[in-house]
Amino acid sequence: MQVVVKRDGKYHYLALSQGEILDHVSVISEADFRAKFPNACQALIEKYETGTLVSFVPDKTIFSTTKFSTSQLVDILKDRAYLMARIYFELDDTIAHIKRHYYFENGIRSLVEHINRAKKPVHDVFYINKAWSDQETGKHIGVEVALQYNDSFTERLESYVNVIPTPDGGTHVTGFRAALLKVLKDYADKNKLLKEKENFTSEDLREGLTAVVFVKMPANDLQFEGQTKSRLNNSEAHTAVYQVMKDALADFLEENPKIGKAMVEKVVVAANARMAARAAKDAVIRKSAFEGGGLPGKLADCQSRNASECEIYIVEGDSAGGSAKQGRDRKFQAIFPLRGKILNTERARLHKVIETEELKNLIIALGAGIGETFKPEKLRYHRIILMTDADVDGEHITTLGLTFFYRHLPEIIKGGYLYVAMPPLYKVTDGKTTEYTYTEAERDAAVDKIKAKRPNANIYIQRYKGLGEMNAEQLWETTMNPANRMLKRITLDDVETMNNTFSVLMGDEVAPRKKFIQSHARLANLDI
Repeated sequence: MQVVVKRDGKYHYLALSQGEILDHVSVISEADFRAKFPNACQALIEKYETGTLVSFVPDKTIFSTTKFSTSQLVDILKDRAYLMARIYFELDDTIAHIKRHYYFENGIRSLVEHINRAKKPVHDVFYINKAWSDQETGKHIGVEVALQYNDSFTERLESYVNVIPTPDGGTHVTGFRAALLKVLKDYADKNKLLKEKENFTSEDLREGLTAVVFVKMPANDLQFEGQTKSRLNNSEAHTAVYQVMKDALADFLEENPKIGKAMVEKVVVAANARMAARAAKDAVIRKSAFEGGGLPGKLADCQSRNASECEIYIVEGDSAGGSAKQGRDRKFQAIFPLRGKILNTERARLHKVIETEELKNLIIALGAGIGETFKPEKLRYHRIILMTDADVDGEHITTLGLTFFYRHLPEIIKGGYLYVAMPPLYKVTDGKTTEYTYTEAERDAAVDKIKAKRPNANIYIQRYKGLGEMNAEQLWETTMNPANRMLKRITLDDVETMNNTFSVLMGDEVAPRKKFIQSHARLANLDI
């Protein structure tokens, strides 16, 4: 590891390796600096009067891996650029030949606008950046908050302390939520914006909320919960965020009454939807408890009650459902047939979802509830498999299913329980030899392999248009037999990209979807 600090026109140099000092701090000449760092010295010499250059190579004897993840570096630098407004960041990966540049004039305000880019904002971004001081201890905490409501039904809240992400929140986030609830309730009461019997709770504040909460405090004072240090535990952070946020937001709403009214209306609508959803969920619970043992009649359940070995196939159409029921292993495989295309749940509140018969029956079949009543330990299947035709309609039904789970049962995806089945596209037959292939390239390779052995072979190729074209034995052998089948597990790797993609493709706004289709049209492989 080598460090150069430029100050007062001099270059101060330090070098270390495996915990030992190779070169103690000393002043080196500009010529030596150029010789040691031929690719990185130009900016520090010509552009900046002061600055620090750090160069290091990871040691194989210390680190288990010495390879850098470009995607992780990109995420880190992008985060830093949002958190530190008006600072320029550049990544130059000379191995992967990737260059990235990040600069955000408006910092976390730009981050909120970026998250909401595919949604319709309810108001302009609220922003506050202010220092809070504890009069007793003399400690100072910087509080920076940006928030904006949009017309969606989901929340996106990012929190940080000293540029460290806190994915599990903590005291700074609880202070933010407490201040938001206090200010909106006081504003609604003062301006008589609530009808008789109308009220809202902190839960109702989350619908359509996009916010960034960023606190800066002395590093030696930081307290975290747990081994992962993903949740801030300093009580003074709660007080600081609550006080700064409460005062600033109250003043902001007084100066912007239209925004205040829009926020309150958004929260009240969410409260009414919550009460409707609770009534609908109660109906589902009653149905589960009292009607025919609780399971919907269309479900062909499995014999095992050990959730870890059980799987449920959500199958498109009655014909495919029939083949799946006949071909399955009844011990551990359940079949849930869908009748047509399910509701697009991207723009549907929870009570509308539960009122839909197909989705209500699916929720009952899974057994774990939904929303705040979801209990993962009650999930009846640890492999939930979407199985649809390998055509455009099948892809659409799969997308509708993914939307439902992502927006209303994300815990199932986070737990690694959701899969997509991969039925073969082609059956290549030569006499008594049969091979199933999943792509055109695999089909051609199978044909070439047969011709190489038997040039005059009589080859028959069948293109499967739907699961219903397979008999029970074929469906089992190709798509349901654990020894042969191919499944795709659905994961949440890039939440921001995934959230934006669902909003664009499944939301109400036409313009972003049209732009997406135009940008990706050449990548589409349509079987029309």
